[in-house]
Amino acid sequence: MTGPADILRTAARRHPGRIALITATRTLTYRELDTAAAAVAGGLRDRGITPGDVVTLYAPNRWEWLAAYHGVLRAGAIVNPANALLTAEELRYVTGDCRAAAVITTSALKERVEGVRLVVDLDNGGDAVGFADLLDAQPLEPAEVDGAGPCTIAYTSGTTGHPKGAVQSQYGVLVNCALTATMHARREDDVVVTALPLPHVYGNVAVHSTFCAGGTVVLRERFSPEDVFAAIEAHRATMFEGVPAMYAMLLADPALATADLSSLTRSTVGGQTIAVTTMRAWQDRSGAPLLQVWGMTELSGHATTHSPHAPEVLGSIGVAYPGVQIRVADLGDPARDAPDGVRGELMVRGPVVMLGYHDRPGATAETIGADGWLRTGDLGYRDPTGHLFVVDRKKDLIITGGYNVYPAEIERVLAGHPAVAMVAAGPVPDAVKGELACAYVVLRPGETATADELIAFTTPHLAPYKRPRLVRFVDRLPATPSGKIKRRELAGL
Repeated sequence: MTGPADILRTAARRHPGRIALITATRTLTYRELDTAAAAVAGGLRDRGITPGDVVTLYAPNRWEWLAAYHGVLRAGAIVNPANALLTAEELRYVTGDCRAAAVITTSALKERVEGVRLVVDLDNGGDAVGFADLLDAQPLEPAEVDGAGPCTIAYTSGTTGHPKGAVQSQYGVLVNCALTATMHARREDDVVVTALPLPHVYGNVAVHSTFCAGGTVVLRERFSPEDVFAAIEAHRATMFEGVPAMYAMLLADPALATADLSSLTRSTVGGQTIAVTTMRAWQDRSGAPLLQVWGMTELSGHATTHSPHAPEVLGSIGVAYPGVQIRVADLGDPARDAPDGVRGELMVRGPVVMLGYHDRPGATAETIGADGWLRTGDLGYRDPTGHLFVVDRKKDLIITGGYNVYPAEIERVLAGHPAVAMVAAGPVPDAVKGELACAYVVLRPGETATADELIAFTTPHLAPYKRPRLVRFVDRLPATPSGKIKRRELAGL
């Protein structure tokens, strides 16, 4: 196998009649999902999509998203997974930057698409090409792909205020899914419930590591505690995968008291750090281990986790995947390793590391050294047993409900408000989301604005999860002598 498209084809050969996917609207066997993907590939090729073209998937969780994902890869094209919460402005930037040849989306989101030659409507409405038309096409034989070539261009927020496209290799994505299946001891009789967004690397790996083992994915369009509890009970799920905010909401929901979680044999959590007390509470209630994962878009998914068969080390992000090297670099001299127990920057080398940032050689060189080590920006340490712990972030990242938000994106938008003289953004703690984005604003002399007004100003420009939830008006912002904002001092204002 050379890429993630091989995962579905292999599973369809090995387990043709086994249930691969259950959604609210349809249940598909591995054979049925693979047949749909082959037809989508043929339909895209009939409409001019050729190997190397970029196709944007811009839709919420649904079975068609996965059929389209594999259809694009089968046609030899490159997937650009776009979060369905992106605004028209954000989508226009992403599709323009990666030069998307097509967008596959829904009727509700279609109006946000601009400047793309081919638009496919999953709901088959309007003047776009209907997804049903693709499904009627002649199946396409898989295109030959280079395992070292690009598979995905996944956009991650950047410190310049605009996202950067992390180019993930075919082999990197495949290996990540395969190693996750191995580390989590996934099996063909596993039933995995997930509401993680498919465009996110965590959501992608959750699905495809299950497919690697021939298991069944119960895919929910969006997260709600009642729906998750019902899905676990109805399908006798063996796994649930979520971010810390999901577990906080599950534990706080009244339905927890009567929920039947007895079928669970393990759960996973990632996206940001989680309190050990929350982990213990979920394990005590579910009776199964909660396995933490750690990774990022630049790593095609995960790089560390725990095995359900290994001794429990709560609070740790686990150990490195087989074949993946992780070192804790000394903060004063990155060429040296920090001793056990001493904080340093986590650095990763191996097949899961991205090829680089799309059309950004300078940013790539800053992130990946000539020796192949990727600087993650996460600060952590290693204990004497080899377990890794994340304690802080070197980058000014806000992680809210598992989503990554860079302050520069918020600042770029709010700086355009006529009443704003200066703005900086940073995280504030939140019991459910982990962190919320807070904007610290200095108004222009003589100007007035309310917090609600400024938050509403960001609505057309930023996805809901990127918008500030709080605004604090201040007289000045902490800055270095050169004028650089000292974001770590914002919380004290």
